Amino acid sequence: MFVERLHALTSSRLAVVSRDATVQDAALSLSGSGVGLVVVCNATGSLEGVLSKSDLIRHLSSPNHASPPASALMSKSVITCGPKDDVHDVWQTMVARSLQNVPVINDGAKPLGILDIRDAMKALFEEEELQERMLFNYVTGVGYR
Repeated sequence: MFVERLHALTSSRLAVVSRDATVQDAALSLSGSGVGLVVVCNATGSLEGVLSKSDLIRHLSSPNHASPPASALMSKSVITCGPKDDVHDVWQTMVARSLQNVPVINDGAKPLGILDIRDAMKALFEEEELQERMLFNYVTGVGYR
């Protein structure tokens, strides 16, 4: 199964801010339902980094409460995936790196969505259930449905 099959879910979780957006703008984007990661983009709309809720909490809990732009707080080393990537492979990477969310980007590094680990797990579980039903039907002589 490819990541693109989850486009309805991944695109609904996408929150994007410009690199010069304020911390408040980023926090407002993160306050949306189901949003766990904000993609920081340059002027051409390409991904430059990401901001998580943890990044904002670390900033707000520091003694220096200056208001830097989003680009000053973002993580620049970002694990991403593409629409043609295998969901199982991406899920394994997420588990290995303890990631809850991964940006889905196109070939030009433009954000398309955010893959949440719960969505990936649900899709993989549903795929396994389907294969199990098909195998059961085949073995019991019912055939494929």
